[in-house]
Amino acid sequence: MQLLHASSSLYTSLHCSKPGSSSGLVSPEKPPFPMSVSCFLQPQGIESSLSVSRNKSIFSSFSTKAASVEAGASTVSSGTVENDVLKALSQIIDPDFGTDIVTCGFVKDLQINEALGEVSFRLELTTPACPIKDMFEEKANEVVKLLPWVKNVNVTMSAQPARPVYAGLLPPGLQKISNIVAVSSCKGGVGKSTVAVNLAYTLAGMGARVGIFDADVYGPSLPTMVSPENRLLEMSPEKKTIIPTEYLGVKLVSFGFAGQGRAIMRGPMVSGVINQLLTTAEWGELDYLVVDMPPGTGDIQLTLCQVVPLTAAVIVTTPQKLAFIDVAKGVRMFSKLKVPCVAVVENMCHFDADGKRYYPFGRGSGSQVVQQFGIPHLFDLPIRPTLSASGDSGMPEVVADPQGEVATTFQDLGVCLVQQCAKIRQQVSTAVTYDKSIKAIRVKVPDSEEDFLLHPATVRRNDRSAQSVDEWTGEQKLQYTDVPEDIEPEEIQPMGNYAVQISWPDGFNQIAPYDQLQTMERLVDVPQPTAVQAWHV
Repeated sequence: MQLLHASSSLYTSLHCSKPGSSSGLVSPEKPPFPMSVSCFLQPQGIESSLSVSRNKSIFSSFSTKAASVEAGASTVSSGTVENDVLKALSQIIDPDFGTDIVTCGFVKDLQINEALGEVSFRLELTTPACPIKDMFEEKANEVVKLLPWVKNVNVTMSAQPARPVYAGLLPPGLQKISNIVAVSSCKGGVGKSTVAVNLAYTLAGMGARVGIFDADVYGPSLPTMVSPENRLLEMSPEKKTIIPTEYLGVKLVSFGFAGQGRAIMRGPMVSGVINQLLTTAEWGELDYLVVDMPPGTGDIQLTLCQVVPLTAAVIVTTPQKLAFIDVAKGVRMFSKLKVPCVAVVENMCHFDADGKRYYPFGRGSGSQVVQQFGIPHLFDLPIRPTLSASGDSGMPEVVADPQGEVATTFQDLGVCLVQQCAKIRQQVSTAVTYDKSIKAIRVKVPDSEEDFLLHPATVRRNDRSAQSVDEWTGEQKLQYTDVPEDIEPEEIQPMGNYAVQISWPDGFNQIAPYDQLQTMERLVDVPQPTAVQAWHV
């Protein structure tokens, strides 16, 4: 008997393809699914309390590096049979990266018993929100069983624990949250809270672990829109942390659950309250934390954007021109803070009656936001009495009517959000890497086609912090000769969507914004690579 065992190291990746993409999930001649999303998030598989799912909403995600073989005492033809299996699995093509799942590193724990013709392996998902995982499992079974010596195939699907790209730089309460998404309008009364709550429960219905943070201290909406059994937040006496309340599997934190109702206080105090509620809550492992932003672009909004690394923002508007004016301010705020706006939801845009569609508030505000600011996706929500009534009753519409038109729109929005968050995480995590083989820092700024190399010493010498440059006189404190020519970074970590933190051997942690890296002198004569492989964040 011959037993082979292959395992792989962790490496997560998420990417998505839209309907109609020319690339397929499997070999190009037979793309079986209308859409696929393989996710760069890192959640673990869980049971959801909801079951809002549709065939057209497709999520798929996997992780880890390509499998390596650890053969036992008997290793005759081990490479051959392992190669056979991996070659078969490599027929399954990732639609966005255009490469196979073996090269991407999706295959783990490969075990082969050649004598009995048995093969087992694991495809590790990085999000539980994967409606096509059964189809993916079926295809993996199919291609391996085509091998002449294989009699039995066992495929296991799993998922990894959630964590952000830059966990070490966050408050403890936020270190196990993969994505923090802001739902914003910068104008009151457009249905922002309705969108936030229904989006959160849609994501939960897809299998993700979700939390909602109601950031409106002056007028919290969450206590009205959901009906948790425990309507008061509790404090852990040992940890001095806030324990979120919960409704239908979604964790909830709102000032309205603090027993204070609505706040009457000045801005700086409100910012402190929001900071405390958000960062000291025991959120646990979450795939998505949906933040219901308050109206405006003032201290509270800036505090939220600076305290937590927002992965993305969803903009809510209505058809009126007045709504567009305020929403535009919010989009510009997010742009300055390097938070990508990934979708626009135009609420209350139409209703149907007598076989006709009516637009009582006009048309075009949502489209104008999309066109002017380049936000890729627009979703229309109709005027529906049930949507308003469900918000007042404490039961989100997507839960009350999971097969309705409103739930369908939110399902599409959920697919879009997972897709866009995945792309953003992939771009951020690989934006700045260190290639040891050529001793150079490789830079690929998100949303840019540029890919260039920088000498590590050049990056270190261009630090503009107070330790390197006198803040008052502008005099250069860090001298050219202070940095050795052969210096190498010890670690590179993303800092939100705008910069990286580079740790150097002298103990200095340099914050290097993407904008600054793009202005530095670049390597033209690239050194010859050594045997050492590249590493990245």
